[in-house]
Amino acid sequence: MSPFGVIILNRVNRNLIWAVLVGCVVLHPAVAGVYAYTDDNGTVSLSNLPLDNRYQVLVEDQKVEVVAAKNAIEEQASMEAVNVAQKPLSITENKLKYHKIVDTAARTYGLDGALLHAVISVESRYNSKAVSKKGAKGMMQLMPETALRYGVKDSFDPAQNINGGAQYLRDLLKTYNKDVRLALAAYNAGENAVAKYGYRIPPIRETREYVPKVLDYYRKYRVDL
Repeated sequence: MSPFGVIILNRVNRNLIWAVLVGCVVLHPAVAGVYAYTDDNGTVSLSNLPLDNRYQVLVEDQKVEVVAAKNAIEEQASMEAVNVAQKPLSITENKLKYHKIVDTAARTYGLDGALLHAVISVESRYNSKAVSKKGAKGMMQLMPETALRYGVKDSFDPAQNINGGAQYLRDLLKTYNKDVRLALAAYNAGENAVAKYGYRIPPIRETREYVPKVLDYYRKYRVDL
């Protein structure tokens, strides 16, 4: 049997896919079945022959009720919609989403907004519900005692968390005479750890990786902002 041809539908709605499918069945009474394949870009290909193993059966033969085919398309479209809805935002998208809160906190506490964004990017990737194994919470991963110190009642509230984290970072920069590297090391490992190792970046693997990672984002964001 020769195929009626591959029909390509680029990001169309389910009703259009349904209309094309019905048209294929009506115009080609000898068609034994209809197969479909959807690629990563949402492009749908329909054919009466499975051209390769990516194609799945939508209509096995003309004895199958057309309603069943429609239901299959509806289900597939719904699953794709759910997958799109569940796709997390990128760091860049979240950076734009929370830019106003970060900018306000930075100006209020005399910080560089790019540095605040850099810390958030590494700490939580802007996940306001993030919780670490040690109990740090929210976008700037505040420990309970730090949140209490700066009056943060709800660490999962982005505005409260960012304001608390901004105050903490400001105080650390004052403590270490605006040495960003030491301030970041203390933010990650604690002030006692920095003091213990002679006011240098502690030889802790996580901290040794954390500081340059934040600084990389900081350099990038200073250009972007």
